[in-house]
Amino acid sequence: MRLIGPILALMLAAQPALAKPPGLVVKMGETWIFSVAHGQPARARKAAVKAMPAAGEMKVSLSALMGTTMTITNNSRFDYAYKATLILPDGKAGAAKSCAVPANGKLAIEHWPKAVAAIRLGDFKRAPAGSLCP
Repeated sequence: MRLIGPILALMLAAQPALAKPPGLVVKMGETWIFSVAHGQPARARKAAVKAMPAAGEMKVSLSALMGTTMTITNNSRFDYAYKATLILPDGKAGAAKSCAVPANGKLAIEHWPKAVAAIRLGDFKRAPAGSLCP
């Protein structure tokens, strides 16, 4: 009977950890600056709304303007397509939308008529120059 505790602990430790979905979660009112590595936000850090992303970085802000408004500034050489997943106030995932953000310091704006708690951004892929949201 003394072995049950250690054996149970080893069995639990061997279980794979629950995987957290990839991407950056931006909560309402937050601004983040990040770069893209392997299709996901990397080296993300919170920033002031007026901060500007360095070369190769993006800045994203989420505000409660007429529902939910997200702005992204892309200061890299490439246009990027990405996936934005809404996180509703109850914590459940809402509708996802794929969109594109133009390169060279240009701004993209997305709007949803309802309020959300946060947005998860991920699955960044280079897009053809001049791409628009589908």
